[in-house]
Amino acid sequence: MILPIVAYGDPVLKKKGKDITKEYPKLDTLLDNMFETMYNAYGVGLAAPQIGLPIRLFLVDTTPFAEDEDLTAEEQKKLKDFKRVFINAKITKEEGDEWAFNEGCLSIPDVREDVFRQPKITVEYVDENFKPHTEVFDGLIARVIQHEYDHIEGILFTDKLSSLKKRLIKGRLTNISKGKISVDYRMRFPDQKKKR
Repeated sequence: MILPIVAYGDPVLKKKGKDITKEYPKLDTLLDNMFETMYNAYGVGLAAPQIGLPIRLFLVDTTPFAEDEDLTAEEQKKLKDFKRVFINAKITKEEGDEWAFNEGCLSIPDVREDVFRQPKITVEYVDENFKPHTEVFDGLIARVIQHEYDHIEGILFTDKLSSLKKRLIKGRLTNISKGKISVDYRMRFPDQKKKR
């Protein structure tokens, strides 16, 4: 089932998510719905707060990035079929010199800005079967994970922008929160409490 994506301005996007246990109700169905919702909106990641749930759960599928012809064959291979569920994730280490990448967010449609992040991360998490993992990721995969991880920490990519950039996009963000935007996927807007 395709779920509405919560728009910028909804308080759930600013809440720090809570850990969940394997007894979380209908987790398999939730994960299926989240993947379906993400693919319907042409996203490469989706966090539970973006569908209104303040829990520490996000998923990533970087396959669309593998089609980028500017990447090396090795980078394309890594991105192709990288599909993962992260539950109760914790980034324990970030390494390397920060690099800029133009990021967007399904909760903030039509706003894209350069965000600086470190290229290499170590993440502890459990998968959909609650099997624990500690893994190191780098490049675009690390970037997508960092973006989604921020969601479960109550942080949006716009929070990482300079005050000048924030002032420049303020009007667009206000319009998003009021539902004054056209998108081709279902959204829930905080000021209107209606779905589109």
